[in-house]
Amino acid sequence: MAGRVIIFILLLASSGLTTLSQSLNQDDSLRSILARDAQVLVNIPYTSPEALKNLTREVSVIAVKNKEISVYLSPLTIEWFIKRKYPYTILQKPEIKSFMSANDINSAMEWDSYPSHTQYDSIMQYFAVAFPGLCRLDTIGTSINGKLVLALKISDNPLIDEDEPEAFYTSSMHGDETGGFILMMHLIDYLLNNYNLDDRVKNLVNNLELWVNPLANPDGTYRNGNIISSPTRFNANGIDLNRNFPDPSVQGGPLQKENSDMIAFMRKHNFVISANFHSGAEVVNYPWDRWPFKLHADNSWFNLISRKYADTAHIYSPAGYMDDLDNGVTRGSQWYIIYGGRQDFVTYELQGREVTIELDDQYVTSPARLSLLWQHNWRSLLGYLENALYGIQGTVLNEETTMPVEARIFIKGHDKDSSHVYSDSVSGKYVRLLYPGTWTISFSGPGFYDKIISDIVVTGNVKTELNVNLTPIASVKDSTLPRAPVLYPNPAKTNIMAALPDDASGTVNVRIFNMTGLLLADYFTEVNTGIPLKVNLRGMPAGVYSIIFSNYNAKVSYRGRFILIK
Repeated sequence: MAGRVIIFILLLASSGLTTLSQSLNQDDSLRSILARDAQVLVNIPYTSPEALKNLTREVSVIAVKNKEISVYLSPLTIEWFIKRKYPYTILQKPEIKSFMSANDINSAMEWDSYPSHTQYDSIMQYFAVAFPGLCRLDTIGTSINGKLVLALKISDNPLIDEDEPEAFYTSSMHGDETGGFILMMHLIDYLLNNYNLDDRVKNLVNNLELWVNPLANPDGTYRNGNIISSPTRFNANGIDLNRNFPDPSVQGGPLQKENSDMIAFMRKHNFVISANFHSGAEVVNYPWDRWPFKLHADNSWFNLISRKYADTAHIYSPAGYMDDLDNGVTRGSQWYIIYGGRQDFVTYELQGREVTIELDDQYVTSPARLSLLWQHNWRSLLGYLENALYGIQGTVLNEETTMPVEARIFIKGHDKDSSHVYSDSVSGKYVRLLYPGTWTISFSGPGFYDKIISDIVVTGNVKTELNVNLTPIASVKDSTLPRAPVLYPNPAKTNIMAALPDDASGTVNVRIFNMTGLLLADYFTEVNTGIPLKVNLRGMPAGVYSIIFSNYNAKVSYRGRFILIK
C-alpha cells in the first residue's frame, strides 16, 4: 500500500493536470487544496443546457468540453458545491516555480519571464519617464489590498484629451491567467520604441488614444507577496471579477472595488473598442455571453473582426494554435453561458464594443512560451486596434451655434439591445463601427429636430466621414424674442402657469429639460389666446428647469426658466 501511495504522489507532482485519487475523501481533498491555493479546479459531467445554466449562476464555470464542465471553486462557493453532491473529479494545476521570476528590471523587459510586483510598477513608471511625448501613466484605482491598478495612455499628445477614438486593452482580471499580462507590457514597449520606425504604429498612435492595463487583478496574480508563486483566479475577497459586473439577467452580489473603479474609468473614456485578455483556451469570444438565442445587432461585424484576429494569428503560428471551437472564434453563449461578464456589460451598458481573447490553453503561460505568445499575436493586436479607425465617424453640431450636441445615433430596423451609440457631449465626436454595406442612420438630441441620412456606404477597412448638423427646435432667433412667456408662481410647487404671446396660440409642443439637458416632458396641448396654460409638474424633483413652447405651424418658439421647490 505504501508503494502505491508513493507512486501516486510522484504522478501528482509530475503531471500538468492530474486526477486526484478517488480512494481519498474527495470533499476533504477539495477543502485541503482550497486552503493551500485559495481555489480548486474540478470537472463535473455535462448533463443538460439547463443544468449548466443553473450552475454558472453560482460558480465560475471556465470551460465546457468533451461532455465535461470545468469549474473553479473559491472559499465562497466550495460549501455550496459540496452540498449539491455533484459527481466530480479534482484537477491539480502544476506548481509554479520561482524560476519564473525575473532577476531585475532589465531581464524582465526581455519579456520572457515574470516581473515581481515592484518591478512591474517600475517598468510602467519607466515607460512614462522614457517616452513623455508618447505616453502618460494613470491609475484606474486600487485593489482590495491597496495595489495600484495601472493604465498607460499612448498617444502623440498624451497630456491632451483629443477628439480621437479611444481604444482599450486590459488583461489578467483572472489573476492566474498570466500570458496577457506580459503580452500587454510587450505591446507597450513595441509601440513606444517603433513609433518613429513603423508607419503602421505611427498611424495608430497619431489617430487614436490607446489605453493599456496589463494587470486588472494584482491581488490575484501576486497573492502571496511580491513574486508570482501561487496566483489565483479570484480577487482578495474570493470573487471572480468576470462574473461580478452588473447584469440585467441576474441579481449579482456586491460590486467589487476593482470592478467599480474599472466601470468609472470606462465611463469616463467611452471606449470605441476594447478587448480583455485571458487564458485557458485559444479563441476570440464575442458577445453575447449570457443570451444563447439572441444575436447582437452587429453580430456580423463582431464575427468579422474576431475572424480577422484569429486568422492573422494562424498565419504567424504553428498549426493548432488558436483553433478552439470554430477555428479560433466563438459567440460566447455558444460555448457556455456566463452572467456578470465584462464584455457584455461594456457592450450593453456602455454602448462599447468588446471581445474576450483567450491567448493560451495553459492558464499560467510558462516563461518559455512568452516570446512565442508575442510572435503569434502582435500583428493581430495591431489589427484589432485599427478597427477603431474605420466605420462611420464624424461630429454632431448645433446648426445655429456650431456647438457640440450629445446625439443618439440609431439605425432603425437594425439596432437593438443598446447597440446604438452617442456622440460625445464635449466634442460632438462619434464613431459607429459597422459591417460593410449601405446604411440609413438617424441622429436625435434633446431640443433638436431628428435628422435621417440614407445611403451611407461603409467599406471594409476604410473610414466613412459624416458630419451632421442638427436644427434646434427653439432657435437662437426665437429665444431672443422680447415677448417671453410669463411663468408664475415661480418658484413653483406642483403646477406653473404660462402666459404665452398671442402668436403661440393653437397646437403647442411643450418640452421640459433639467439643467443637464435631460428631456423630462414632451407633449402637445392646445393654447387659447389670452388664457394662461397650466403645466403639471407633479413627479419632478426639486431643481431648476428650462421649458420650451413651440408652435410649429406658426414657426415660433418661446423659452422660459423656472424653479421647482418641494
